[in-house]
Amino acid sequence: MSTILIRNGRVIDPSQLIDRIDDLWIVDDRILGIGPQPNRHPDTIIDATGQIVAPGLIDIHVHLREPGREEDETIASGTAAALAGGVTSVACMPNTEPAIDSQAAAEFVILQAKRAGNANVFPIGAITKGRLGQELAEFGGLVEGGAVAFTDDGTPVVSAEIMRRALEYSRMFDKPILSHAEDLDLTRGGVMNEGIESLRLGLRGMPAIAEEVMIYRDIALAERTGGRLHILHVSTAGGVDLIRQGKKRGVRVTGEACPHHFTLTDRCLRTFDSNFKMSPPLRTDNDVQAIIEGLKDGTLDALATDHAPHAPEKKSRELEHTPNGILGLETFLPLCVTYLVEPGHLSWSEMIRKMTLVPAGIMSLPRGTLKANAIADVTIIDPTTTYTIDVNQSRSKSRNSPYHGWSVRGRATTVLVGGRVKYQLAGTPPPQSTHLA
Repeated sequence: MSTILIRNGRVIDPSQLIDRIDDLWIVDDRILGIGPQPNRHPDTIIDATGQIVAPGLIDIHVHLREPGREEDETIASGTAAALAGGVTSVACMPNTEPAIDSQAAAEFVILQAKRAGNANVFPIGAITKGRLGQELAEFGGLVEGGAVAFTDDGTPVVSAEIMRRALEYSRMFDKPILSHAEDLDLTRGGVMNEGIESLRLGLRGMPAIAEEVMIYRDIALAERTGGRLHILHVSTAGGVDLIRQGKKRGVRVTGEACPHHFTLTDRCLRTFDSNFKMSPPLRTDNDVQAIIEGLKDGTLDALATDHAPHAPEKKSRELEHTPNGILGLETFLPLCVTYLVEPGHLSWSEMIRKMTLVPAGIMSLPRGTLKANAIADVTIIDPTTTYTIDVNQSRSKSRNSPYHGWSVRGRATTVLVGGRVKYQLAGTPPPQSTHLA
C-alpha cells in the first residue's frame, strides 16, 4: 500500500464545491480524502504550494488516428501529448481506418491504450457501419467493447431517419449521440467561413447556416425521441442560441466549445496558412463572442479540443487540398486559462468544471472528481507561469498547430493517473520519498 500526500495546494474540486488551500491524500489508485489525516504517514510527498490541485482533465473530443493513420498519430503518441497538457482521460473519435464500428475495434483501442500506459482512453463508436451513413452500427457490441458514446464525427449523419433511429436505439444504453453538425450540400468545396473574408480572399466559403440547420434538425429529433444529444465543436452564434433554446424546452442536449473557436477568427486565413483550416471553420468576432457567452451562461457545457493531428506533408499542400484540423491537447489548458480565466469570463472553478466534472457526466465516465474513493486522476497546475508555445516540442507525431510562438499562461506541472505520477514538467521538483535510504 502506497500513500501520497499532495501538500498545501489550492484544491479545486467542482464536484464538492471545494476551492481552498488544503492537502490531498491518495492511497494506491484511489483518493483517500482532502484535509488532515492524523493517522496517516505518507510514503511520498508532492509539494503543491502556489499551485492548483484539480481532478485530472478530461477531453471528450480527440482524434488518435490509430488504426490506419499512424503517420499522423498513434494512441501512444496522442496520450503522451495528453499528459503533457494535463489531460488524464480522452474519448477518441471513430473516424479511423477501419472505423471503430464493432466490438473488436473498440477493444483494440482500449488494449493499445493499456500498452501505452499513459492517459485513460475511452473509445467512441461509430453511429453507422463504416461511417457510411447507411446502416446503424451494432451499438450493443460497441458498448460491450467499451464504447462510451456514438458519432460519425468527421462527417455528419446525412439521413434524418438514421439519426432518429440512432437517438432511439442509444436510449437502451443511456449513451449520448454526438453530432457533427454540417449540411454537406452547403459546405461542399468550402475551405473557410463564408463571409467578407472569403469574398476578399477569393476562397469558397462554408456558411454558418450549414451548421445551424443540422443543429436545429438534431435537437428536434432529440426532442421527439428523448435521446441524449451532444453537439460537437459549436462554432456559430446561431448554433449557441439553438442549443440555449433547446435546453429551455427541456431537450437532453449538451454542447462543447473548442479553444480555436474562441481564440481565432476567419481573418487568420489571410495568411493562407493551412494550420488555420478546420471544420467547422473559424468564424467571425460575433461568433467568438457568442461562444464565450455560451460558456459563461452554461449553454455550452464542456470544453474540448477536437485534437486533429495531420502529418506535415499533408498540411503542406495547397489550402484547397489540405485536410482540416489542428493539434489541441498540449495547448488546451493554457489557451483556456489565457483566454477564459485571465479576462474574467470564467473562474478557475468554472473552467475546471467544464474540463472535468461535466465532460465526465456527458460520457458517464467514473472520473472528474476528488471525492473519497474516486480513481486518483489528478492534475497539478501552475496558474501563473508564462511560456511560449513551441510546436517542435510537442509529444504528438504531428505539428499542425496555429499557436506556435504564442505567449500563454498556466501549465500542468505534475499529472497522476490512477495514483501514479505519469508526467512531470521539466524543472519541476520530483516527489519526495519519506523513506530513508
